[in-house]
Order: sequence, then C-alpha cells, then structure tokens
Amino acid sequence: MLEFIQLLNQRYQIVLGQIGNEANKIAYQQRIDQLVLAEAVLRKGQLLDQPTALPLQVAIIGPTQAGKSSIANVLLNNNAAGISPLAGYTVHPQGFCAGVQISDCHALTRYFGRFEQLQQSQLPRERHDCYSLAETTPETPLLPQCVLWDTPDFDSIDSATYREGVLRTIALADIIILVVSKEKYADQSVWDMMSAIEDLQQPTLICLNKLNEGSESLLIPSLEEKWQLARSDSFPDVIPLYYQKSTDLPCWPASHQTLILHLANTVDHKKHPQLIQTLLQSHWHDWLEPVVAEHKALAEWHVLVANAIKQALDHYQRDYLNHPRHYETFQQALAQLLTLLEIPGLAGILTSTRKALTWPVKQLLKMGKKKPHSADSSQEIFLLNQIAEHLLIQLADQLLEHVEQGHQKTWWKEFRGLLRRERPALLQDFSTAATNYHLNFQQDVDKTALRLYHKLQEQPLVLNSLRATRVTTDAAAIALTLQMGGISLADLVFAPAMLAVTSLLAESALGSYMQKLETELKQQQLSTVKQSLFMGSIGQKLLALPTQLSALAHFNITPAQLQAAEHQLTDKRHGLRLL
Repeated sequence: MLEFIQLLNQRYQIVLGQIGNEANKIAYQQRIDQLVLAEAVLRKGQLLDQPTALPLQVAIIGPTQAGKSSIANVLLNNNAAGISPLAGYTVHPQGFCAGVQISDCHALTRYFGRFEQLQQSQLPRERHDCYSLAETTPETPLLPQCVLWDTPDFDSIDSATYREGVLRTIALADIIILVVSKEKYADQSVWDMMSAIEDLQQPTLICLNKLNEGSESLLIPSLEEKWQLARSDSFPDVIPLYYQKSTDLPCWPASHQTLILHLANTVDHKKHPQLIQTLLQSHWHDWLEPVVAEHKALAEWHVLVANAIKQALDHYQRDYLNHPRHYETFQQALAQLLTLLEIPGLAGILTSTRKALTWPVKQLLKMGKKKPHSADSSQEIFLLNQIAEHLLIQLADQLLEHVEQGHQKTWWKEFRGLLRRERPALLQDFSTAATNYHLNFQQDVDKTALRLYHKLQEQPLVLNSLRATRVTTDAAAIALTLQMGGISLADLVFAPAMLAVTSLLAESALGSYMQKLETELKQQQLSTVKQSLFMGSIGQKLLALPTQLSALAHFNITPAQLQAAEHQLTDKRHGLRLL
C-alpha cells in the first residue's frame, strides 16, 4: 500500500504541472497534501510495529507569525527554537528532545525518508528536504518525555516549497498544538488544515496567542464556531496566552500546567491500524477519480478495438472466404492434389509444358531476381491489407467522436494523435504478419490435399476416371507451373482445365467429402487469421498503444496495479497490509 500511495502521489505531482485549469490545480494540490499525509501515516505505522517504542511526538502547528516558535520555547523552558519578527523565519521541521535522547529517535531517519537530518545550525534556507533534532535542557514541567516539533507555517506564499515537511511532521505527531493569534484564528487556511487532518484523530490543544486582557471571552466562542464548521469532533481545550514584555514570551497559565501531560495519557497507538484504514477509505474515491476515468477510457478503447476486429473478420468472411471468385485457398489444395496423382504418361507432357510456362521465371532467376511466391499475388493478402487499413480509419473516426464528446477529452485527443503517428508502422507490421501467415498456412493446405488424396485412393473408379481424362493432365501441368512461379493463382483458379477437374470431383462420390474439407479449411483459416493477425498482431499492438501516452499528462496506472492496492485496502483478515 505504501508503494502505491507513493506512486499515486508522484503521478499527481507530475500531472499537476501540465494542468491549465486553475480549479483542477487547486483540487489536485489538495489531493497531493492528503497523499503526503497518508504516506506519512503509513510510515508511522511501520515505526509503531517495531519492538523499540517510539518517544511521544508533539507538534506545534499554525499560520505565519502566530508565535509557534515562542510557544515552543515556553514549553521547553529555554530558547532552543529560533524566533524572529519576520514572517516565514522557520522553514524546516525542528525537533527538540525533552527528557529523551536522540539515540531513542533513530527510527525517525527511516520515517522522514529522503529528508536529511542536520544540526539546527546547519539547516540551509535554500533546501527544504531536511529537518533537525536536538536534545534540550533543563527539564520542563509543561511537557511529558517527548519530542516537541516546531514547524513552519502552512499559509504563507512560500509555504508550498516546504509544505511536505510540515505535513510529514503533523502526521508523525501524537498530539497537536494549534497556535493562532487574534489576527489569524479566522483565516480559512487554518481551518482547511484542521479539516484535512481530522482523520488522524490526534488529541489537540489550541493556544490562542497574543491576546489582550479580557479579549478571550469574545474570541473563544468564535473559535469554537470555526471548529464546528471545519470538524465533527469535540471542540478541544483552549489556552489563552498573553504577551510578557519582560521575557518577550507568552505566559503559560498556571491553571493549565498539566494539560499536555493529560493529553499524553489519551494517546493510544493500538488504534493506529484502524486509523490508517479509515483515512485511506475516506479519500480513496477522490484520489482515484482521474485514474478510474483513464481506466474507463481504456476500457472503451478495448471495446472499440474488439468491435473493429469483429467487423474486420466479418469483411474477411464476406469478401474472401464466402466469395465465389475471390476464395482461392481450396483451389491451392486441389492443385496440390493434382501433383500428387501418379498419372501414366504425364511426365513427358509435363516436361514440355513446364519448359514453356516457366521460361519467364527462369529468365528472372538468371537476372538475379527472387522467384515469386503465391503470396506475392494472393487475393487474400491484398484483401487482408485492405481490411486492416479500413480498421484503422474506422478507429480514427471513432476517436474523433470521443474527442468531440468532451469526456476525457485530453486523453482521447492525445490518443488519436498517437494512433495517427503509429498508423504506418501498424500497417507495415500487419502486412508482414499477413505474408507470414499465408506462407505458414500452406501446411494446412497440404494436409487438406493429402486427406483428399487418401480419400480418392479409396474410390478407384473416380481415380481411374481422373487418370483417363486428358483435362486432368492439362490441370496437373498448370498446377506444377504454378508451383514453379510461371503463372499466378488467379490464372489457376479460372483455367478451363482446372474448372473441369473441380466439377468432376464435385459431381463424383467425393463431392460431399470435398465440401466437408473445404468447410473445415475455411474454419481453420478464419480461426488462424483471427488469432494470428487481428487478435495477435494488430490487435495486441492497438491495445498496447495507451502505454505510449505521455507520462507527463496522464496517470498511466494500470488496472492491475489499482486492483492489487484495493485488495490490500479491503482485506481485513489480518488488518491493512502496509507494505
């Protein structure tokens, strides 16, 4: 699951750079933030599964200039967190070990992943993929033993550059301390963030900072109203904080000295697996919306290809297999049969005929040219190439219709352009495959001829009748000449001698058997053309075309990848699988 969430996040970030619609950009950025949180929550689950306990994690979060670093210093009882009147001074997560040692926090290195752990003084402002961790003294009565995190703001113009570090730290936290000032508490960015992290179910404390005496009675009810609009859980405790000129720090009220200690007692890591499942399921549909849309488009493409192939096969049957003038394959079998017949006195006649009819072929061979094959002039090959070209034209027209309909318009538009660019290669590959099929299918033609020859041997009267007929000799001579390349198959099919032999066989006792073999040969031919050419050659290439779509504009997550992730999400036998 972790790998899938990382993949989905990566794809969102890449696609985001290609989006022109501002509303879509905002929606995608929100989903990216949610995915960063989800990834971090999964990573935290891995830490909690380790035998060594992770120290309690407390995160201070809030908008710019709310006083987060000042409150961190108050809680730590020292000035460990750097403060500045300038907005955006803190741009890295900074962890402070209160009552724990850094050696107890080695697991955080794996949690933060690509983020580098540095000394606080070494954090570079130009890099945001790093964080710091430091031990602090003295002990503080306001905190339990924990790591207290001071985080950057999440609402400034520059916050987008370091937002991931903020989200990772928030997801790590067992307790959230939200710091807002009287100027900032109503900002929408604050409540967008609090709404986004509600699924993490973290015990929360609100610090209302920079107050004037008595102003809290007016602000806290308004704060509660904002909370209830953003979230469905109970309104947390609010600590009003007043500025002290003597220390330049807010004053933590004595009445709330043990509040964070009390929140620490409510942390329950055993609920984390269920929290993960709830978090993923609550956002799953939205996250996968563009991926599912691509899968629907892909499924529609598969339907278009399947329908186009079905029509192509219908054309093949109508215009070749069932066409009285174009179908030539069974005639090839009959030609092969005639060469198998041992007709007395045929040798001398065939020799002189072969010399006359194959003279052009011999001249071509002398010139170094290749002997023609039946595939070179085959009506079947010509027709198959025509059908393939029509298939691609038909698909291009249907893709244009999808572009005009507007559903997944970008996907269909780019895909139509891809099909146009790949069309010459697809046709060339199909033509080569068709020729190879035609040559390989000669084995089936030969088998049909042998079956007819063996059946003919069982009918001596028909066999002797054939051998006694002069026309048979003429047909056999033509058949041999065809094999030598002297005439084309079309000449053979309509040669008078060949037509006479075909009629003689059809009217004999072998007529029904010959019809049976012709039907079986057609069925075998249709099956072979379907599997090797339309399903196996051009069909496979057409179905694979979507993988060539731009990785910059599309998610390109396969249905198999999504199915595997959803299986992990719904498999509750052993809880959610994190890896």
